[in-house]
Order: sequence, then structure tokens, then C-alpha cells
Amino acid sequence: IPARDREVSRRNRANAHNNSMLHLNRPHYVIALAAALWLAPFVSAVRAEPRASRTATDGSAATISERPNQVRGDEITPQQQKAVEAGLVYLASRRPGAGASESPPGITALQGLAFMQAGNLPGRGRFGKEVAERLQYVMNSCQQSGLIANDAGSGSMYGHGFATLFLGEVYGMTGDDEVKEKLQRAVRLIQKTQNPQGGWRYTPVPLDADISVTICQVMALRAARDAGIKVEKEVIDRSIRYVRSCQNGDGGFSYQPGMSNSGFGRTAAGVASLYYAGIFEGNELARGLDYLSRFPTGGAPGQGVEGMYFYANYYAVQAMFLAGGDYWAKFYPTVRDQLIARQDKDGSWTGEAGPEYATAMALIILQMPNRYLPVYAGKGPGS
Repeated sequence: IPARDREVSRRNRANAHNNSMLHLNRPHYVIALAAALWLAPFVSAVRAEPRASRTATDGSAATISERPNQVRGDEITPQQQKAVEAGLVYLASRRPGAGASESPPGITALQGLAFMQAGNLPGRGRFGKEVAERLQYVMNSCQQSGLIANDAGSGSMYGHGFATLFLGEVYGMTGDDEVKEKLQRAVRLIQKTQNPQGGWRYTPVPLDADISVTICQVMALRAARDAGIKVEKEVIDRSIRYVRSCQNGDGGFSYQPGMSNSGFGRTAAGVASLYYAGIFEGNELARGLDYLSRFPTGGAPGQGVEGMYFYANYYAVQAMFLAGGDYWAKFYPTVRDQLIARQDKDGSWTGEAGPEYATAMALIILQMPNRYLPVYAGKGPGS
């Protein structure tokens, strides 16, 4: 199914819901979506309209992408399929809420997204039971304030961002009213905790910000707005200003404004933030992508890249996919083969916040060519 057709279908569903009519035909939409997800693996390539080049501020021609959001058809190999299968089976063996993290709902949400990337919905598909279980865990973790966390401790906004993103994708595909209510409260919390500079940080208070937590909230808002949830334009505009303030002269992004040290993961988050906030052309994108391209092995350890391998490549694969063209063609096979080589015998990956987190992240990265989830392939809330 061509990407444009799926995008039109998704937007039509969102518009219908906003007019309070979607519930009348919801079973038919779910059946159609299930059929689309079943047929998609047999499509060898998905194409998008070419995007014109633009001129950088220095006057030189700088094409961000001639073919954005394009799956070429050769990214999915037998080795990749085998790795994904083993990873999904491993995740299915884990209970919801498992994982060494201060925000288990966030890790649980990432697992749900990994299963949905394989074409599953709550209660539908081979791993539909697993998606439903993770959705219920996240829903049970929703507090009255809107925060999705088991507590409000350090790092809770990371988990909140991932969990809100998951709810946005589920609601956009199911129209579940209970999910909608939780999602709306989660979005309101994100909006009211944005700090004056336009970013977010570890806890749900508008005092400080960094680019790492900010990208989690930008993606969550993007998924919610795509699903028909109201997101204030001023919130998006402020987030764009904050992200831009983190870019350094070398094209890379720093952890916070005024810090001189650029990094691979931080730059991947910065570029992805701009895309998801609705910025698709411009000098800052070209410079950020050029910085990422200085790392030919992606975020591989020992290659001059800071830690957080899975987190960094989670955003890098999105940035490169949205950039398209040579950026995507060169990056994805590299990180794909790295992940296949790093997979453990039981189907899991290890690192950072534990095997549940690392495995979910690895699966999302590996399944990026599937294009099953709108959040990873479409336009942002500023578009």
C-alpha cells in the first residue's frame, strides 16, 4: 500500500473522529487496517514524491532529500527478519513492567511500539495479546495529574514521553475512548510543564530543559496531534526555538544551549525534533545531517560516539529515514548489521537500561522500513 494512500487513510480517520462520526464505522476501519498490515510485507518498495533541493545560507546547493521517506526495497534481509522474529519472541516472554528503569511504563510502552511495528494492534495479530497487556499496564500507570509513571521521581518525563507516544499511536489506530481520555491528560501535562525556553527535563516541572527529554515530548505531541488530539501551536513553536538554540557551529547539537560539546546522540535527537516539529527544510537540518554523516558506523561504541547506543540510534534511524536519499541508504544497513551481530542467543539485546529496553529499541530500529506506525514516517504537528 503506497505511503501516500496510508497517510490519506489515517488523516481521514482522524478527521472523522473529530466530527464524532468515527465510532459508527470503527470495526470496518480496524479490519481494513489489519488487512493493510498483513499485505504490507509483500510490497517491495514504498515511494514518496521527490522533494526539491534548497540552497544553504552560504549560497551552496544543499539537498536534504531527493526522495524522503522512501523504502528502497532491499533493506529487509533474511538475517534481519530472523533477528526481528527472535527479538519479538523474547519480548513476548517478558511480563509488562519488567526492566531496570525508574520509569517502567516508558519501557513497557516501547515494547508495545515494537510489537506494533510488526503489524500488531491490541488484541489483534500474532502479538496482539502482548500489545493489549502492555497497553493495560501503561493505562494503569496513568495518574490523575496526567503523568504516566509509577512515581514522579528523577527521569519520569522520559517514561512519560514514551508512554504518551504509545497511547497516541494506539488511539490513532483504534479510536478507543478510554485511551483518548488518558492521552488528553498526558498531553495537557506535557504542555503545562514546558519551561520558558521551550524545552522539558527529567521531572514534570517547568524549571529546566535538555534536548534529550525534549525530543521525547515533541514526539509524543506529534503522535497525539496526528491522532486528532488538540496540541497548542505555541507549545510546538517554543520547542522549535529551544532545539535550534542547542545547535553548535559544527552543525551538531549540545545537551543544553550554550554547551560547546556536540554529540552523535544529541544531534540525532535534535534533527529528529525538528522533523517532528514540522521543519522539513533548512540550513539547520542540512548541517545536523552532515554532522551525523561524520560517523560512518553510526553510533557504534568505540567510534568516537558517547554512550547510550540504543537511545542514540533510535533517534538517528528516524532522522536518517525522514531525510531519505543517501542518508538513509548509507545509515540503515550499517546499524542493521550492527544490531544483528550484537543480538544474544535468546533473541534479546543488552545495554543501558536492561534487556527489555534494549530489545524494544533494537526492534524499533530494525523495523523502521516497515512504516507501520505513522509517528515514524509522517509529518509533525507543525506541518
